[in-house]
Amino acid sequence: MVLLVDDQAMIGEAVRRALADDPNIDFHYCSNPQDAIALAIQIRPTVILQDLVMPGADGLALVREYRSHAATRDIPIIVLSTKEESTVKSLAFAAGANDYLVKLPDPIELVARVRYHSRSYLALQQRDEAYRALRESQQQLLDTNLVLQRLMNSDGLTGLSNRRHFDEYLELEWRRGMREQSQLSLLLIDVDFFKTFNDTFGHLEGDEALRKVAGAIRSSCSRQSDLPARYGGEEFALVLPGTSPGGARLVAEKLRRAVEDLQIAHELPNRGAWLTVSIGVATMTPQPGTTSRRLIEIADQGLYNAKHGGRNQVGAMKLVAEGH
Repeated sequence: MVLLVDDQAMIGEAVRRALADDPNIDFHYCSNPQDAIALAIQIRPTVILQDLVMPGADGLALVREYRSHAATRDIPIIVLSTKEESTVKSLAFAAGANDYLVKLPDPIELVARVRYHSRSYLALQQRDEAYRALRESQQQLLDTNLVLQRLMNSDGLTGLSNRRHFDEYLELEWRRGMREQSQLSLLLIDVDFFKTFNDTFGHLEGDEALRKVAGAIRSSCSRQSDLPARYGGEEFALVLPGTSPGGARLVAEKLRRAVEDLQIAHELPNRGAWLTVSIGVATMTPQPGTTSRRLIEIADQGLYNAKHGGRNQVGAMKLVAEGH
């Protein structure tokens, strides 16, 4: 696809004839340089033949203008000029021309140059298209892998992290806390009287209640580093890296009230009650010779204290835990 931009119709006809014998060349002629950019965008030529000297137009400026448009930026430009001076050629190449011919060129040479630059341009287009397709394919693969990773790490009922991901994440943050000597907090959350809830309202309602509790736990996370997880059955966990005992207890108390505010009807501890949770809180600064298992044990003891202290409350070990 060749576009000739030249104000002289005689030149236009001569170029047309020079290219006419090649059935693979589609020729377009533009006599008005002011229309050249719009026409090039419309027909998308593979080569532009550009006259350098035209009334009311600067051929070099027009070459630079092609290069400033996204649609014409990469199209090869062969400058046609009556001048053979090296200075003019240098200016043309500096403006963005790909080639330079003194007009009128020999038809055989003109066709050869057109074919060469067209092939180069089409190869560039195909390469760019292949790169785009490759990038799209890579992005789709990445997106698919991310979805699969989320599915592998997620609990099917609640959408929170599953137990396996919880274990991995807690261990990761435990090691980080040991390196940085920063505090790590853990909340263990248990739904009160949940077996009775299932027996009274059925398992479908029980599943829905767990989803709502999970939503409240998720909403209590204020940082990307906080990890809510389903620990097992009606028990949940919340990992809070870099959180002090006071900060962890504040999160736990807000979460306890948020679940109560869901106003999920329950028959225990009495008729007309709401579904509630008990929460155990633990905070440690990881030390050499200790493991994340100790943090879980402390939080579990706090949960035990909350359960046996009357439920619907936040509990912690009564003794000062090591590493606090």
